[in-house]
Amino acid sequence: MLKRMFHWTRRHLLHLLSLGLLIVLLPRLITGVYIADRSYKEPEAPARRVAIIFGAGLRRDGTPTAMLRDRVLTGAELYFSGKAEKLLMSGDNRFAEYNEPESMRQFALSLGIPDSAIVLDYAGRRTYDTCYRAKAIFGVENALLVTQGFHLPRAVFLCNMLGMDTLGVEAIRCYWNGSPFVWDVREQFATVAAFLDLYVSSPLPVLGDPEPMFVD
Repeated sequence: MLKRMFHWTRRHLLHLLSLGLLIVLLPRLITGVYIADRSYKEPEAPARRVAIIFGAGLRRDGTPTAMLRDRVLTGAELYFSGKAEKLLMSGDNRFAEYNEPESMRQFALSLGIPDSAIVLDYAGRRTYDTCYRAKAIFGVENALLVTQGFHLPRAVFLCNMLGMDTLGVEAIRCYWNGSPFVWDVREQFATVAAFLDLYVSSPLPVLGDPEPMFVD
């Protein structure tokens, strides 16, 4: 009897573990397949009126992290090559001493981007929020999304499922000291959370009055 219960318990535990693994891995697989023909390096990227640059943290002195500088640099390249008319810089500004969009703006200005080409989204606390607000607040219908390769599948999938037509542009420089494996593992769980946002909870980010980037 005990032996039978042991085998039953082990079998069901294995089933639960398999199901849990599937739940964690499947969303990442889906987004990876989805982006297969929607991701570009900057030189091959098509032109869109808007490039959305996602926040990626600040240093203690308030300047962009290396990863965020990478994203802004890639956005600047898109602007200077005529592939984006405006750059929507989206990040977190919940606290007075932490202002991702403004830090991104200052770095972009130092690169020679005119202020008139920069639009700031101060409530892009998460990728989901950035995508949602880009359409709902800034009136973006199609855009290039600028971020690192590990983040692109989730970003493009989220923005497109939220009603935009977006393509990814990979920011590819050396921006970390550790292994990319750490970021890939983090992204597995972040992608599961993104699917829950899209298909279960549908949370509303911070909204406000529309601020269309173009009036034509």
